[in-house]
Amino acid sequence: MALYKLIRPLAFALDAETAHRAAVKALSFAPQLPMPAFPPILSQIVAGLRFASPVGLAAGFDKDAEVPDAMLRLGFGFVEIGTVTPKPQAGNPQPRLFRLKEDRAVINSMGFNSQGQAAALARLKRRRRIGIVGVNIGANKDSPDRIEDYAAGVRAMAPVADYLTINISSPNTPGLRQLQDEGALRSLLSAVQGARTEGGPPIFLKVAPDLGEHEPDQIVRIAIQHGMDAIIIANTTISRPPLLSKYRGEGGGLSGDPLKSLALGALRRFRAASGGAIPLIGVGGIATADDAWERIRAGASLVQLYSAMVYEGPGIARRIADGLVERLNRAGMSSIAEAVGSG
Repeated sequence: MALYKLIRPLAFALDAETAHRAAVKALSFAPQLPMPAFPPILSQIVAGLRFASPVGLAAGFDKDAEVPDAMLRLGFGFVEIGTVTPKPQAGNPQPRLFRLKEDRAVINSMGFNSQGQAAALARLKRRRRIGIVGVNIGANKDSPDRIEDYAAGVRAMAPVADYLTINISSPNTPGLRQLQDEGALRSLLSAVQGARTEGGPPIFLKVAPDLGEHEPDQIVRIAIQHGMDAIIIANTTISRPPLLSKYRGEGGGLSGDPLKSLALGALRRFRAASGGAIPLIGVGGIATADDAWERIRAGASLVQLYSAMVYEGPGIARRIADGLVERLNRAGMSSIAEAVGSG
């Protein structure tokens, strides 16, 4: 944290996307750190995978699988790369990434900028399988058949992924969130189910926080019927809090502190809808051990973060993990799994 405080003013002097690219490039050349050893109390099995720590890196930081191992070595219990699309695409016009320092938030309208599945696949094939690395899959903006894009992504990326995430919740690809509607979701998940192979990785579904009253029940029901292994709640929001400091007129998804209460509320609704029948992963506005603990007690088996790292540095994952150990010990619990849904 002390080192990051020194370099953060330099990073913030650059526009947000340039700083992000510089960070990924620097990590790709950084010396290899040893893999962190987490206390056994943080270990649990979710969707058939053993997670050494419940604190993961959300998709969006390492879009093209350039530095997953570097992020694992910095203290994340798991890393999700992507979103990866079948074909390379540039994404939306720049500027498309904005820091809201006063709000400790980020707005992005990236639009699934991706080097394509082939590039990510080649990098992931070269890595030694250390730690858990998931692959977040999306559809190309100009695709004539987005459902087939997801099925193709499952077939292509399954051999190199510890888990796959079906991302239908980004607000930055026109019409993508319509795949959360009941009929479209059934068609999509049927195609995904058909693309799976026996012994392949578990598949998670990532949803938006901006859902109607009955949508969590509907999504949970369809996800379970089609064999999804977990639900990630939630992606960025298209809503704008009234006291947002600036950039409120920019399109795209808002993340960071202003998303916290909305994402927590969505998680609670999905927990109520599922009754623990499917694992949930909490994302959105998580910046402290208290935030992660609250999400876990509300029903999340795992948590992910990204925007908070912009303000706190990559050491945030290990600090949150250490904080969770303290809270488990105070609660007299012997495993993080005992805390899931205990609130």
